[in-house]
Amino acid sequence: MESWVRAVVEAIHSSRAQAVIYLAGGASQALGWLLSVPGASGTVLEVVVPYSRASMAQLLGKMPLQFTSKQAAEDMALAAFNRALKLSGPGLQVMGVGFTGSLASSRPKHGEHRFYVSTRTQNCLRTSHVTLSKAIADGCKVPATIQSDVQEPELPKESVEQFDEDQELQQVIDGQVCMKVYHFSDSMDKNFNRKIILPGSFNPLHDGHLRLLEVASSMCDDGLPCFEISAINADKPPLSIAEIKRRVEQFRKVGKNVIISNQPYFYKKAELFPGSAFVIGADTAARLVNPKYYGGDYNRMLEILLECKNTGTTFLVGGRNIEGVFKVLEDLDIPVELRDMFISIPEEKFRMDISSTEIRKKQGP
Repeated sequence: MESWVRAVVEAIHSSRAQAVIYLAGGASQALGWLLSVPGASGTVLEVVVPYSRASMAQLLGKMPLQFTSKQAAEDMALAAFNRALKLSGPGLQVMGVGFTGSLASSRPKHGEHRFYVSTRTQNCLRTSHVTLSKAIADGCKVPATIQSDVQEPELPKESVEQFDEDQELQQVIDGQVCMKVYHFSDSMDKNFNRKIILPGSFNPLHDGHLRLLEVASSMCDDGLPCFEISAINADKPPLSIAEIKRRVEQFRKVGKNVIISNQPYFYKKAELFPGSAFVIGADTAARLVNPKYYGGDYNRMLEILLECKNTGTTFLVGGRNIEGVFKVLEDLDIPVELRDMFISIPEEKFRMDISSTEIRKKQGP
């Protein structure tokens, strides 16, 4: 490996960025460079090579009109970005990379060499004919001077599309991007193995929410505490962008991380945040194991929650008032197969009967 290549790769690995890379044709040498320099395991989350038409169609959920094209590279980058969001370590910069190429001849500069590389981050889509290493370096925001054999006339202008916050949120609502993460906490310099997630509507956010996540985090000191709001509701219209931003502002003011997702159901949240611990109330835990919410099918309930268990999902359960009676996890009938998924938050550590609904009623219209 030439010294200038190693310098670029080392800069990429030291950038605290993590990437999923989808390659279709060529770029194997650049991938080898990335993986051969120490630090690769912290940068490369996953590499997929969809060489066959069927593999590419399955990866993208559609058959590309043209495999070696700007659109195909951008679709691959978006799919890789969504995958990276699910696999990345808490608090790290995330990127998806798509590369598709067609080498017309094995001899240098004979025939037409076509290749496209695209990188997708939360707020930017960048596509060009530059080399894979250069594209990843740009995505990681590190300097890279690439010595290429490709002649200047063969290099089209790079296209860069920036997204503002409203566009990012609309992409989540539309299902194009699976989540947007707001990092407002000052604990992002620590290394966390997983996320501790308190889902809810937070309309409004109150002291009970903050205290509950604080107590849960103290029980799982290897997790990054995050709140989570689904922009999509199971039985209501999606939240508007203005409403999402209003609720997000509450977390900015108190310096707490919040994730905007598009999954209202816990079995989908488990896919989105594998290995995470979800903080829930006893009322939510009771609904989770109630066959009524699975079409009355007990076995279906068990199957879905066992799939969640297989992703490493656990539930930290705080006490809640249920029909006027304060109940904790021990009061619930949890199936034997699922009991090790549920961890009780002792009443002496957390009890607060306040709710967002009651606060809204007191505040009036």
